Amino acid sequence: MSAPESRRLIGSRNARVALPLVAIVAGMGMMAYASVPLYQLFCQVTGYGGTTQVAEATDGRVLDREMVIRFNADVNPALPWAFRPEQHEVRVKVGEQGLAFYRTENRSSRPIVGTAVYNVTPQKAGLYFSKIQCFCFTEQRLEPGESIDMPVTFFVDPAIAEDRNLDDVGTITLSYTFYPAPDADQPKPDRPGARTASVVAGNGGG
Repeated sequence: MSAPESRRLIGSRNARVALPLVAIVAGMGMMAYASVPLYQLFCQVTGYGGTTQVAEATDGRVLDREMVIRFNADVNPALPWAFRPEQHEVRVKVGEQGLAFYRTENRSSRPIVGTAVYNVTPQKAGLYFSKIQCFCFTEQRLEPGESIDMPVTFFVDPAIAEDRNLDDVGTITLSYTFYPAPDADQPKPDRPGARTASVVAGNGGG
């Protein structure tokens, strides 16, 4: 085989190897681009990661099985707010509508807009914990020194009784963390090195 023919053969082989590699890299890039919204959708549908569900109302079914719902509150260090649950825990029957309150106070000298993220533990219960009304659905604006009580209306879906993997769950903890709203004009923390304020239900909160 002549040298030119050998080079053409090698070049052809390299091209056959390179094209699949390019396709794989391109596919990985598309997956990375779509991974965040796909992950969010996956969490919303499956309750993975403790993501709760949203509902307009209960379906009217109430079971004898009882659940203890505990409440947790945290604040990001960049947000000079006090934030705590008004109750340690509540007991509700599966399917029964429950109501709880959180209280927050703006301890700065400026108006601040905050937003809350949330989850439940154990994480596998997220698929069956539904919120009807929640302050986490909208941004919260507090004036200097203002404090408000914020309600959370919720229920545990009766479908939990059909999931054998949830038979061992008798307590669900609902947790919120408040952050400065990312699109709002926020002040700097009042005190350098301000640490996260945390109130855990049943451990000094409420």
